[in-house]
Amino acid sequence: MTKAKLTLLFDGGCPLCLREVKFLRSRDTLKNISFVDIDSSDYEPDIYSGISYKDAMGRIHAINESGEILRDVTVFREAYRLVGLGWIYAPTRWPVLGQLINQVYKIWAQWRLPLTRRPSLEQLCKEKEFCKRK
Repeated sequence: MTKAKLTLLFDGGCPLCLREVKFLRSRDTLKNISFVDIDSSDYEPDIYSGISYKDAMGRIHAINESGEILRDVTVFREAYRLVGLGWIYAPTRWPVLGQLINQVYKIWAQWRLPLTRRPSLEQLCKEKEFCKRK
């Protein structure tokens, strides 16, 4: 089995994240992307470049095949490129538009949990610590 070109960390408790992952999986016929549910009780940061649950829940992360950690819009740009839809995120490389889209993503990341009716990041982290003590 070949190693994935991108390991994408996602929040399996987020309905919008699940929709995005389902779409990407359906397009990923070459299996270039592996998907890791950070909300799963067996998520182990050490396996995924030390990306903590809190960091991963605060903003999207991925790890490319050379081990580089990608964050924010860069993750989407790479994932869409790997499924043959790179043109959708290509404008995020343009200087002015790219900066604007990065700012919009930062706002989205701050509000993602309340907008999807999830507990706060602090509450989720407390629950995750409780789960690990069991």
